Amino acid sequence: MALLAALLATVLCLSSQIKAQLVVGFYNSRCPRAESIIWEEVLKAFLKDKGIAPGLVRAHFHDCFVRGCDGSLFIDSTPTNVAEKDGPPNGITLRGLEVVDNAKARLEAECKGVVSCADILAYAASDSVVITGGRGWGVPAGRRDGRISRAAETIDIPGPFQNLDQITQAFAKKNMTQDEMIALSGAHTIGRSHCTSFSNRLYDFSPANSQDPSLDRFLAALLKIQCPQGPQGDVDPNLVVPMNRSPALFENSYYRDILAHRVVLTSDQTLITSPESLSEVREYAFNEREWQEDFADAMVKMSQIEVLTGTAGEIRSNCRVINP
Repeated sequence: MALLAALLATVLCLSSQIKAQLVVGFYNSRCPRAESIIWEEVLKAFLKDKGIAPGLVRAHFHDCFVRGCDGSLFIDSTPTNVAEKDGPPNGITLRGLEVVDNAKARLEAECKGVVSCADILAYAASDSVVITGGRGWGVPAGRRDGRISRAAETIDIPGPFQNLDQITQAFAKKNMTQDEMIALSGAHTIGRSHCTSFSNRLYDFSPANSQDPSLDRFLAALLKIQCPQGPQGDVDPNLVVPMNRSPALFENSYYRDILAHRVVLTSDQTLITSPESLSEVREYAFNEREWQEDFADAMVKMSQIEVLTGTAGEIRSNCRVINP
């Protein structure tokens, strides 16, 4: 009898694990209009502000790298806790969270307590790529929302000043390969960057060089005009510049810009500092279809980092506040 009970427990455990896997079409019967409602909100916001698309892709990435893709990025800080949205490198740089809020409000009216904030963000990221001309992907869904959000844990998010080894190690901690990291870095083909994310390359690079010698000198001259130093040698943290020549179009010019030393972030230029990474950048620079396919595959994998499923976590009724 004890053996039978043990076998039954094992079967039930395995059954629970199987049910907990994310699946494409998760809301087809639970909330049939979920995906279309999210698409409508993303498109509406994008038509008003092209920066919404890169903002949502970036938000999904930042959410997944802290406690997994659990929507903890949305939780507001309280008097007793500084949440991750207020930690570096989030702070003033996050964009598009209100799009998820708007979609959530409609979904709660349509099918209360069914669609998680984490899933809304995953769908919104894919929609943002499609809206800007990229290849979308079937979004595996079924995530549940986390209840913990701590600014101190945003240290896990790779930063704009890191070198190739540092970025590769950050992705490896999340079971992502260097190849997948290089493919995902292509998201920088859309959007803007704050000047403070690269101003060290212009004014304070090293004791031997005030300007980064790996930065194209004509681009550097332009960036100094767009990101001037103040009286104290600082740069206004609110100033932004386009990430590349077509900041609202999801295409592979980003990789050609890396080869030409015309990208603004250290973390982008560093992608050609090893023979292996250089080879992949070259491949993507001249084969857009391959990059788009690899990007979509890598996004699907990233979107499943440490997810909460089954009965773990909750379905938050307000993305900014954990349920009572």
